[in-house]
Amino acid sequence: MAYVQNTMVIRREIIARLAKLINEDQLTEKIDRIPLEMAPKEKGARRRCCHHKERAVIKYKTMPLLGFSPDDEEDELTPLADYADVALNREEPDNKSILTVVDEACTSCVKVNYVVSNLCRGCVARSCQMNCPKDAIIINAAGKAQIVEEDCISCGICHKACPYHAVIYVPVPCEEACPVGAIKKNEEGVEEIDEDKCIMCGRCINACPFGSIFEMSQVVDVLSHIKKGGKLTAMVAPALHGQYGVKPGQVINAIKKVGFENVAEVAEGADMTAREEAAELQERLEEGCSLMTTSCCPSYVQAVNKHVPALKKLVSETPSPMIFSARLAKERFPDAKTVFIGPCVAKRKEAKDSGLVDFVLTFEELDAIFEGLGIKVSEMPEEAPLVNVPREARGFAQSNGVTNAVKKAGEDIYIKEVIINGLDKKSLNMLKAYARGKAPGNFIEVMACEGGCLSGPCAIADDRKSKKQFEQSLNSVYTEETVAK
Repeated sequence: MAYVQNTMVIRREIIARLAKLINEDQLTEKIDRIPLEMAPKEKGARRRCCHHKERAVIKYKTMPLLGFSPDDEEDELTPLADYADVALNREEPDNKSILTVVDEACTSCVKVNYVVSNLCRGCVARSCQMNCPKDAIIINAAGKAQIVEEDCISCGICHKACPYHAVIYVPVPCEEACPVGAIKKNEEGVEEIDEDKCIMCGRCINACPFGSIFEMSQVVDVLSHIKKGGKLTAMVAPALHGQYGVKPGQVINAIKKVGFENVAEVAEGADMTAREEAAELQERLEEGCSLMTTSCCPSYVQAVNKHVPALKKLVSETPSPMIFSARLAKERFPDAKTVFIGPCVAKRKEAKDSGLVDFVLTFEELDAIFEGLGIKVSEMPEEAPLVNVPREARGFAQSNGVTNAVKKAGEDIYIKEVIINGLDKKSLNMLKAYARGKAPGNFIEVMACEGGCLSGPCAIADDRKSKKQFEQSLNSVYTEETVAK
């Protein structure tokens, strides 16, 4: 979860408007008015050079929310209504990619990583110019150095050579946020995501100050399925307890009001994961294996597959809570499609690969749907049936939570845990060392997001608030008779 910023507000407003139009059966009729209404001519440009640019950006930001990449556009004159019509009538989303870049927005970012500041003294040495391998530095009329963006390759030699530190490094936020170097500018200066490297941690989404990186949403697919009378089972991640400062039953009832036939807690699947993972760890240790890592974080699993393959044999083979929950949902409600609701981007990939989860919504999308449909969570009834699981199962949402649950399930197993609280370049190097047998413990829990799922990229509460709300919600659950203590 990033700091609250205007790009989030814009994204959620578009989703809320889409939800409202779908509910009113007016999506194809009125969707092309969304850019006009969000960027009215009479108010002038507020974020871009002109209101025409603002409208174009809003249009292309709407496309991923309909399940289309801007790259799918073959004719610029194709209205949003045409895409909406396809989205409303398709049998299932055909998302080839999980993430996409809205180039109309991305082109506003910095072009090169280095600029000359006013600290330049116009020195005689001109070390920056003399050492530039591309002759990209000129001396302007004021006698100061100036970088020609078209020629600069961002090598940083001028930055190192300047004795006055006048050449400063300007980060590209999405590139800085990516822990695996999966996003880079192409020749046109637009960011491209290398899917062979991407672990779908989602950090780039919230890091981009222009809001140009989007998930390929399934909001329209879910809401149109409901409008057509289809049955859906919502599977809510344990992190939901940290999103709203209300009773958990109120959130469940709000989800039902959207039109979901059933609401299942993924905490039940988490309890199954903990018990099976404890048994698997014991079996591996008895066979002489020195360690095992968790497998419930799909972004971590992607990181192992793509960047630390030597660790793959040490990753638990136990399915994630989402998979166990989906199996239960298919058994209990065979005529309903399954929808996982959580704070994670990588769950879209796991869901697609599993074949058990039909759709994925994020907490951000769910909250925007509530807004679009006029559903106030705080006004919902408090009572709702909750699954009977140990507190540790719901604790999966926090860093160290998986370990606590596995310890609870395997009380007779000697577990010396190592907690990886957030994936970055440093922790990835640590994992590579662990793969070579240098781990200081026998059970490694890895969460891609610092703080665990509560801090997921698509959460709606900031870290401190979500932790407080999470504890309050769990305290309310485990002081009630609905769940065994």
